Amino acid sequence: MQNFDYLVIGSGIAGLTFALKVAQHKPHSKVCIVTKANENESNTKYAQGGIAVVLDTILDSYQKHIDDTLKAGDGLCDRNVVEIVVTEGSARLRELIDWGVRFDKNGKGDFHLGLEGGHSQNRILHHNDITGFEIEKNLLIQIHRQSNIQLFSSHLAIDLLLEKDSQTVESKCSGALILNTETGTAEVFRSSVSMLATGGVGQVYGTTTNSVIATGDGIAMANRVGAKIQGMEFIQFHPTALKHGSSSPSFLISEAVRGSGAYLVNANGERFMVNYDSRLELASRDIVSRAIYTEIKNTGSDCVYLDCRHLDKVEFENHFPNIAARLKSEGIDVSRDLIPVAPAAHYLCGGIDVDVHGQTSISGLMACGECAHTGLHGGNRLASNSLLEAVVFAHRSYLKAIEIALKPSYIHESLEWFKYASANVESEKRIAHWRKQVQNIMDENAGINRMDKTLQAAKVKIKSLEIKVEKAIETVGFSLPLIELRNLIVIATMIVDASLERNTNKGTFFKIEFDKVKILA
Repeated sequence: MQNFDYLVIGSGIAGLTFALKVAQHKPHSKVCIVTKANENESNTKYAQGGIAVVLDTILDSYQKHIDDTLKAGDGLCDRNVVEIVVTEGSARLRELIDWGVRFDKNGKGDFHLGLEGGHSQNRILHHNDITGFEIEKNLLIQIHRQSNIQLFSSHLAIDLLLEKDSQTVESKCSGALILNTETGTAEVFRSSVSMLATGGVGQVYGTTTNSVIATGDGIAMANRVGAKIQGMEFIQFHPTALKHGSSSPSFLISEAVRGSGAYLVNANGERFMVNYDSRLELASRDIVSRAIYTEIKNTGSDCVYLDCRHLDKVEFENHFPNIAARLKSEGIDVSRDLIPVAPAAHYLCGGIDVDVHGQTSISGLMACGECAHTGLHGGNRLASNSLLEAVVFAHRSYLKAIEIALKPSYIHESLEWFKYASANVESEKRIAHWRKQVQNIMDENAGINRMDKTLQAAKVKIKSLEIKVEKAIETVGFSLPLIELRNLIVIATMIVDASLERNTNKGTFFKIEFDKVKILA
């Protein structure tokens, strides 16, 4: 058993920012970060576009950013949260810069502000097309400078642990059971405050831009201890993932490429967004993804295309060096070739319900980042609002966390039930096959367009897989792939159940039974 004051599960921008702030404010406290892969592996690392912050107060304003966010969220955003995040963003940006994060500037020395879908003004700060990587790298540098932070790589949280508060008799989170995936041993990591910053759920789908570790672990664990969760039906599909080969995760072609003037054309070479939205290629992601999905179905193709041939090739390569290099490796020359793209599961707009201080419905348990539902995104996230939300809520969560009295926890749960499953080729093949089955079920039945009939069929299939997985755990014990699969099944079930319950089309959620698509909305 290990004892800490603060336990952070996840090492993306949300978890690292929270841990750093707590450790700096309370230098005598013990802060722990656990991450199931390498310390820099997270969805943050793959964020290309940037962070949306209002800096140009002549052309832009807080109100414009607020209005853009509310419009993208399709009436389901929490206005108070939107106002908090937008207005507090510039202060959090300054902290990132103070920590060494570099954002691109123009020839005048001012920040280069990009434009992305759903935004009425240029307000996206970026570091080339690897903004997330730049942020992650510099946060980790700061983390390693803090002597009171311990970072455990290759440590997977299996389940949260609860205890009864002796005074209030309510359940309180007192830490988590953590598996060292290199040694196969499990330990209790005890803490007064536990922060879930485990990222998204993209791996529940076969085609996703998310890291292979994005298996919804934090949400699944929170669900098992009864934390309130909402908005699981709102899965944002990024419109333009590279449709080339079979790489997983799918390589993202940043929305900023369309912001720079790229067109979308269908298999017949026709620009089609004029038929769907007056904002054309810069409509919000839900609209563009559904438009692409429709064009693919209507033309019988498996993709549409980004046309960058009219753009300056040198400027494109300077602005998007990572994308340009990847396209070149695939034999695609942006000056003469169309780029094949198709939607891919990208972001969860729902998650573990939290208040404006990052507190969940379980005492002692907080959540931040993509695994949390703050109310900012509503039915559809506005581009580049995710990194913004992460830093704003990490700060707010830190302020609340340092107010909480740090008391020793007393774990009463017996760990005799835990058994580690030694890896073997046969079991790994079986688990990989089950994981693929979950992904196929979700791709076919809970994607961009959904139907009650197929959702019901998906629910039955997922339940059948759940029974098999639970039996495997009882028989052979836990392993990393089995734990991830167990969590993916929980996530799939929640998405399907929430989709069956929703009876109106909003944001990213579209059920064919309620088809009321407006042309040129």
